[in-house]
Amino acid sequence: MTEEIFDIVDENGQPTGETVTRSKAHAEGIRHRTAHIWVVRENGDKTDVLLQKRAMNKDSFPGRYDTSSAGHIQAGDAPLESAVRELSEELGIQADPDDLKFAGTFPIQYEKEFHGKPFRDNEIAFVYVYDEEVGIDNLTIQKEELDSVEWFDLEEVYQACQPPRDEKFCVPMGGLEIVRKYGKISRG
Repeated sequence: MTEEIFDIVDENGQPTGETVTRSKAHAEGIRHRTAHIWVVRENGDKTDVLLQKRAMNKDSFPGRYDTSSAGHIQAGDAPLESAVRELSEELGIQADPDDLKFAGTFPIQYEKEFHGKPFRDNEIAFVYVYDEEVGIDNLTIQKEELDSVEWFDLEEVYQACQPPRDEKFCVPMGGLEIVRKYGKISRG
């Protein structure tokens, strides 16, 4: 299998015209793009969010709960195109581009060690919200990427991710804040 190639991007997530391999991007902390899709539903006066439990073989945060679906944006691809593809690949959701609502972008930057190797992440995440009806039993999850999915109360996840963070979650705070703000706007 050939290694993934990403566009190198500026601080606004715009491609610079240069590309980088996935391994080099994460070894050296070179900025690239990801698409994050948050599957949400109204539950009375609350909002639930579907989180995936990352597979144990993942190169970062194995076994922890994360964004509903997320993935790197391949060189030459558009963020929305990647978001639709990730939802299909990871969860089996066949969404139309019009079903995804763009909610904003945020930077992700950290250095950590996983599986004995340094991992330097430097991303601009493009956030989309998917609020069509989803039944967990109807999903086809990609076993190489995730172990399972579960509905959580969005506000409880937000509180659990405040310092000191509940290590059960690796959900990025930037994404949580965008989805919380999006939910308040859409409810009026």
